Formats: sequence, structure tokens, C-alpha cells
Amino acid sequence: MHSHHGHHHHHNHDHGHGHGHCHHHHDHTREGNKKGLIIALLITTGIMLLEFIGGLVTNSLALLSDAGHMLSDASSLALSLFAIWFATRPASPNKTYGFYRFEILAALFNGITLFLIAGFIMWEAYHRFWAPPTVASGTMMAIASIGLLANLLSAWALMIKGDVKDNVNMRSAYLHVLGDALGSVGAIMAGAVMFFFEWYIADPIISVIVSLLILRSAWGVIKHTVHILMEGTPITVDQEEVKLALGSIDGVIDVHDLHIWTITSGLDSLSCHLTIEDDRDSQDILQQAINKIEQQFKIMHTTIQVEKSQLQHGDLRV
Repeated sequence: MHSHHGHHHHHNHDHGHGHGHCHHHHDHTREGNKKGLIIALLITTGIMLLEFIGGLVTNSLALLSDAGHMLSDASSLALSLFAIWFATRPASPNKTYGFYRFEILAALFNGITLFLIAGFIMWEAYHRFWAPPTVASGTMMAIASIGLLANLLSAWALMIKGDVKDNVNMRSAYLHVLGDALGSVGAIMAGAVMFFFEWYIADPIISVIVSLLILRSAWGVIKHTVHILMEGTPITVDQEEVKLALGSIDGVIDVHDLHIWTITSGLDSLSCHLTIEDDRDSQDILQQAINKIEQQFKIMHTTIQVEKSQLQHGDLRV
């Protein structure tokens, strides 16, 4: 890393502390994220088992679909936890970014699993539409209510302990849990309709709605992770603005080969070439560029190549 990041750290040239302040912040939120996830994971797993057994006993597909939703959640929470643990493994010579990307792969895998679960529920619901079986609706409502309370508790644990705003991993976990709460609300509603009117077709109808919820969250996760894996520009950064900011530095003639990408949520990288006037001090302009990018766009990993007029390089494909 560059130990001389901004003028304000010039006093400590030792690499480990080049920008120690942001590592402490990371460790702190990472611990919080871990705690929130563990609490939510334990609650969700418990409720999932309860709803699964409940769904079999009461013969309710809505409960089973909610249990499926919970399974998707439990796996998402477990993967998020695994990713946080994995990301702390040190970088190695053949994986120079460490294992941060694993978090993104985990989220992608998650999204795909959700699609499968939703498909399975819809298939089962399709069969039930023609001959809705009788459902023990009283028991079903009781179980779904416990599920709802537990979900709200998990969501609260993630909110209080974790960094739900900025970390895509945490955000996807949080949205999962909220989606679950909606699933439980659906199951309670289906239970009420069957309890009072004995319309047993409410059960497959609600379970299809729950699986559509599952699909929606799955699609969001897949879209986001594919964007990152395709080295897409981070959602928080506008490439044109970065170009303008760098171009505005006194002495810079041209900005080219500018790339901005995400390694994992909250960790972005930038590389570019700056052509400068021949009589300028390249180190001075480089320092200005590093500071500007760090302050304006919060990107710490910058690699900037400063060029003068006599430098030539081949045409670049991207």
C-alpha cells in the first residue's frame, strides 16, 4: 500500500499503519456485522425448522414456502458470515486481493439457490390449485406468528449491530430477513382466511406470492453481484465526475485509461493515466490526484501513471 497517503500521515512511514484509521473502523463494523449475523442466523434457523415441521403437520404450503424463504435466509446469513470470516484471511502471492471477492461469489450462489426454491414452491402450488387439501389453520397461524416475531427480532439485531447501509453483503442479509417477515404475514393472512371461511385455496395462492418475493430478492442479488464480477463501476461513483476532477488539476492535459471497479462491497479501486505538461513536477501532481480521489470519492486504492509528452504506449483496447 502507499504509506504516504495524504499529507496528514506523513509522520508514520511504516506500511502497516499507512491508513490505520480506516482499518480500525473496518474491524469495528466487522465485529458488529458478525454479531448481528450470528444472532439473526440462530433465530432464523430455529424458526425455519419450526415452520418446516409445522408445514408438514398442518399440511400448509404457505408455511412450507415461508420455511423455504427462511432456508434461503439462513443460507444467505451463513454465507455472509462465512464471507466476513473468509475476507479476513491474508492476501497471498497468487491472490493479491486476498479473498474479498469470495463474498461476492457467495452472494451470487445465494441468488441462484433462491430461484430454485421459488420454482419448487410454485410447482407444488400449481398442483394444489386443483384440489386444495384441508389445512389446520389455527395451528398454522400460531406458528406463522412466532415466525413473524422472530424475523422482526433478527432484522432488529442486524440493524442495531451491523452496517446495513453501506455493505452489500449485510444489506442483502437484512432484505432477506425483511422479506421473510412479509412471508410470515402472508402465512398468517392465509391462515385467517382458511380459519374463518374455509377457503383452502388461499394456501397455494399465498405461497405463490411468497415465492415471488423470494424471486425478487434473488434477482436483486444476482444483478448486483454480476455487475461487480463484470468489474462494473461502483454504484456510488460516476466515472465522468472522476474524469472532470482529475482533469481540473493544474498541469494535467489529459486523463485516459481510467478504470474504476469494486473488489468487494465498500472496497473500490481506481487506475488511470494522466498526461501532464512537461515542465511540471509529476510527484506533486500525483499527490494532488491521490488526495482528490480519496477525499471526493473515498477510493483508497489508486494506481496512477503520470506521463509527459515524449512517452508512447500502444493503443489500448479498453
